[in-house]
Amino acid sequence: MNILFLGDVMGRAGRQAITDHLPRLRTLWDLDFVVVNGENATSGMGLSGAHAKALLAAGADCVTLGDHAFDQKDMLQFIESEPRIIRPLNFSKAAPGKGARVFTTQNGKRVLVTQALGQVFMKRPFDDPFSALETVFRAHPLDGDIDAAIVDFHCEATSEKMAMGHWCDGRASLMVGTHTHVPTGDAMILSRGCGYLSDAGMCGDYNSVIGMQRDEPLRRFITGMPKARFAPALGAATLSGVYIETDAAGHASRIEMVRQGGLLQQSGP
Repeated sequence: MNILFLGDVMGRAGRQAITDHLPRLRTLWDLDFVVVNGENATSGMGLSGAHAKALLAAGADCVTLGDHAFDQKDMLQFIESEPRIIRPLNFSKAAPGKGARVFTTQNGKRVLVTQALGQVFMKRPFDDPFSALETVFRAHPLDGDIDAAIVDFHCEATSEKMAMGHWCDGRASLMVGTHTHVPTGDAMILSRGCGYLSDAGMCGDYNSVIGMQRDEPLRRFITGMPKARFAPALGAATLSGVYIETDAAGHASRIEMVRQGGLLQQSGP
């Protein structure tokens, strides 16, 4: 299978990048399945139902969320009616929606998508992500009823992401980090066939401070005082993520970092 994962969509610029590039890339790269992290797609904080529909219409098969999963209050209801939206497994036991789901592609392949939140340096405590994912992997082993498994690990620390990658090795086709909005350069295939990238980066304007217009973050760093709300940057966005190819056993056989449009050096399969 040919699978594409795209990092955190950041505001209007990020949504525009998805609309501009994803339909073309689905055809060009003969993609079987596409996952998009959409947790910052609405004004940089959360995802509205309307914007979720736009990401799905542009070619995403599944949209994952993150620690801002329900910042847009209509997502509390929308996620119950839209099975293609995945929230973190360990967000809250009372949270609506699902943290894992098996999808069937047009050619009949079954793909598990799941997401967990990390614990290191996060603003609020979350349940143990390893035990949460253990339950999912036991229910859907890679050598059982699924053809591929994708884990979106949404957290700050690269050490925690790398630990999760090794823990997922042999049980997932791809373990990719999200949340920091900064793409890393460590795409690799681990020893038991799991594709790995510490952070997919963001789909947003990189002439910014992690996707936000520069003035207010700079002011706060320099003076320690807020003056205005953060606002997403609106320049040309780079679509950032990772591409993998899987073999018959669901293991990654190829991995490539993806950068399309905007300011970053271009890359892809």
